Amino acid sequence: MTARTVYFVSDGTGITAETFGNSILAQFSIKARHVRRPFVDSADKAHAVVAEINEVAVREAQRPIVFATLVDRDVLKIVREHCQGRVMDMFGTFIEPLEDEFGIKSNHRVGRFSDVAESKEYHDRIEAINFSLAHDDGQSARNLDVADVILVGVSRSGKTPTSLYLAMQHGIKAANYPLIPEDFERRKLPAPLLPHKRKCFGLTIDPERLSSIRNERRPGSKYADVLNCRYEVNEAEAMMKRDGISWLSSTHKSIEEIATTILRDIRPDRLMY
Repeated sequence: MTARTVYFVSDGTGITAETFGNSILAQFSIKARHVRRPFVDSADKAHAVVAEINEVAVREAQRPIVFATLVDRDVLKIVREHCQGRVMDMFGTFIEPLEDEFGIKSNHRVGRFSDVAESKEYHDRIEAINFSLAHDDGQSARNLDVADVILVGVSRSGKTPTSLYLAMQHGIKAANYPLIPEDFERRKLPAPLLPHKRKCFGLTIDPERLSSIRNERRPGSKYADVLNCRYEVNEAEAMMKRDGISWLSSTHKSIEEIATTILRDIRPDRLMY
């Protein structure tokens, strides 16, 4: 199928429209050019984005897909009536049926982050991000007792992006600690982790894939050599088995899948809120 342009139009940040829209698009084998247009909260801005979408429709000779989260009905009306794209009104699809179901009107609040700075969840999330940054790649072994999870694995196995995702999306205080050749020679976990084994979760990776990733960083080095990668991965997996640490391979899994598995195994309470 030819490439399509997909717009995410919102009177807020557009994150909700983009996240949900991408989940829907993932069900189709199409190539998409993504365009996010946030803070469309007035008639003038609505007309401007409509003009842009219509120009794309003419240029590409096919209508763009438009995922819209627009609370203001007048702004939405402009987009719906004048836009030459296929408009998917996400609020109209979900909020109006829920208003009928609950028997109450929604808040019709513009932007989902308008009062977030006042919430405990927001402050917990910021604290978790700071914690994860301070405990990235074994930088600090202080305060590991307050960590929700400690990710362990060889260098470049996906620990940092996973720990930051857990902090940003779920408010999880996630430290990450690399396993290095000296640990394999000693055949035991690094000393700072021993009191916290129940919080540890391991990430492993296919050695060939690991070699490819490391070669981008340090090409031609022993660090990136495939034989060394095989050794490190095998030793890391053996160590996790000996110490009873749950682990999974990051080779073919998204950050979202890895994070959900960790939450299920380490903090199932965070899957309920």
